[in-house]
This record gives sequence, structure tokens and C-alpha cells, in this order.
Amino acid sequence: MARFTLPRDIYHGEGALEELKNLKGKKAIVVVGGGAMKRQGFLAKVEDYLKEAGMEVALFEGVEPDPSVETVMKGAKAMQEFEPDWIVAMGGGSPIDAAKAMWAFYEYPEITFEDLITPFSFPELRQKAKFAAIPSTSGTATEVTAFSVITDYAKGIKYPLADFNITPDVAIVDPSLVAELPVKQVAYTGMDALTHAIEAYVSTLNCPYTDPLALKAIEMVFDYLPASYRCNMEARAKMHDAQCLAGMAFSNALLGIVHSMAHKTGAAFSTGHITHGLANAMYLPYVIKYNAKDPVAAKRYAEIARFVGLGGASEKALINSLCEKINEFNVILNIPATLKDFGIKEDEFKEKIATISENAVGDACTGSNPRTIDPATMERLFTCIYYGTEVDF
Repeated sequence: MARFTLPRDIYHGEGALEELKNLKGKKAIVVVGGGAMKRQGFLAKVEDYLKEAGMEVALFEGVEPDPSVETVMKGAKAMQEFEPDWIVAMGGGSPIDAAKAMWAFYEYPEITFEDLITPFSFPELRQKAKFAAIPSTSGTATEVTAFSVITDYAKGIKYPLADFNITPDVAIVDPSLVAELPVKQVAYTGMDALTHAIEAYVSTLNCPYTDPLALKAIEMVFDYLPASYRCNMEARAKMHDAQCLAGMAFSNALLGIVHSMAHKTGAAFSTGHITHGLANAMYLPYVIKYNAKDPVAAKRYAEIARFVGLGGASEKALINSLCEKINEFNVILNIPATLKDFGIKEDEFKEKIATISENAVGDACTGSNPRTIDPATMERLFTCIYYGTEVDF
């Protein structure tokens, strides 16, 4: 038996934000990030709509990128004092992820992070509040997923929290919130969405419920991401929908080692943070070549290539076409082809790669990758990505 879970309601398209007026409740707390939503006037709109719904509104502002355990605990305390029956999280992945964790500690103040880090071990939520999520980037799709990532900076550990309980009740996917996204964010989040959809399609947990969502998301990213990057607003709206479809697919089919590798290299090198979507974009073609040695994965990569109209008379030719298409996109989006091009120092790479590889194999996303991998093989794969060499193993 498998399970397929989504928000009860997904409101999408221009003006979807206004649906907040129809939420039923007495009190809402709005969780937001660094200030872009306030500057662009969306925070005021959200407050007004919730007040129109007859609710008292409180704000929890200033959730940082890669939200911390401390921020989560502060937010949970604010919720315990205010006692909302709606938690409304708005922004990129970080405020929504943070609010998901706050929700658990609001409803169960006695639990600990250690209680929650075992996947699918959350207590039953919705005892005190329901959850609405409003994304302002087109990538993470946390508005429709069962996941949240919280960082314990004291221990230097990122906790991936996973439980269908934290799938939001309501998702509001309004393209007006992404109209002013910086082009770098458009590029990185767009390639993150593409990676979500491709990894979900070839995951060992793919199923007939997730496949159509993944394929449609891939098709839409290939059709609209370059134009979105050039600030075409119709394409931005399409990308906002595409990333949400990709999220519905991967929340239920899970991911693979592109994400394992990105998680474990993001903050590993002294030359600077490797943005998550950029890492995914860089690693994806190499991982496809690695996974395609598995016949089941090869068949599914070829199906993706055929679905989006890429050329190739054989399975191998279709997979090569898919990798070439991703490489073309990376060139258009100014994403480097190798870790060396990104600027990682060779001596530091060599010094750290064994530990990084071991950590990546242990990542939660590795289990659903279509081809197994061990730390030594992971190190070989990373070495190909560093120098830009062919994956022939």
C-alpha cells in the first residue's frame, strides 16, 4: 500500500491571495521572512484579507534563510501566547518550513526536536490550528509538501522533518508574489523544481499518481523557465504552477541523490555557500548518467525525453538529449558546469570529499534513488562533477 497526500485546497492563479477572506476562524498568526513581502505590500494585503474574514491577526516576522531551532521555538512561544486557530506562512521555503515546525511545538509544547527527526513520527496536528502556505518563490513547493528543513547551528546539523501531518491545509499559489523575484532566484528555484520533478519520476517510490504531475512539471519548466528568467510575466506565472506540480510529485514519490549531494555540499566549502537550486542544476546531468546504468531508471529517463519531444533513436540517445537539454539550460541561466568552475579549491575538495560523500550516502533522499551507491562510488561521482569528466561507471 502507498499513500498520496496533498493540501485539501490549492488556490492558484492571479488573485488567489484574496481567498484568505474566506478562511473560517477567530485568530490568525502570519509567519514571514526578511521583509520583501512587507516592502511589496503583500503582508498588508494578507493582514487585511484575514481581518475581513473576521480574524484577529498577529505577526511573527524575521524568519532567516535556513531557519534555526531558536527561531522555531520563539515562533512556537508566540503562538502559545496568542492561541491562533490559523497559521498563515508566507514567503520562500524558509518561513513556511519554520512555521510547519512551530506548529508542532505550539500544539505539543512538551515535545523535542529529537522526537520529530524520525521521519513520519509527528503527533497528530490540527488540535489547535490549521495551516495555510503562500509561496513567494517558484521552487521549493513547501506549500504542498510533507517536509520542512530546520538547522541546529550549535550542532551544525540540518534536521529534515518529514510527516504528512505538516502538509498544509491550504496552499495559495498566486503568481503576483513572484513578479519581482531576482533573476538569479528565478534560475536557481526553477532548476530546483526541474530536479524535483525528474527525481520524483525516476524514484523507487514513483507511482501512477505522481508520474503525470512530474511529467507535466518537467514539460512546463522546459517550456517556460528561459522566458521567466527574461522577466516574461506570463512565463513566471506558469513556472509558479510548474514548481507546485513538481512539489506534489516529490512529496509523495520522494527524491534521489541529486538532493542528497546538494544537502551535504551547500555549506561544506570555505569558498562560499552553494545555493541549493544551483547545486541541483550542476549535479543533475551527472547523476542522470550514473543512474541510467540501471535499466529501469534508463527507461524512465528516456520516457521523460520522449514526453518533452527531445530527439533520439535509442534509449541511450534520448538520455543524452535530456542531459544536453539540462546543460543548455545551465548555460542560459549562468550556472557553472563543474564544482571547479564554481570556485571550489582543489586541495579543499580533495581534503573534504570523503566525508561529504559518506554524509551524502546517509542523507534521507538516498533511499529512494533508483540506483544504489556507496561512499567510494559517491566520491567518484563528485570527482566527475569537480573536473567535468564523463560518468562511465
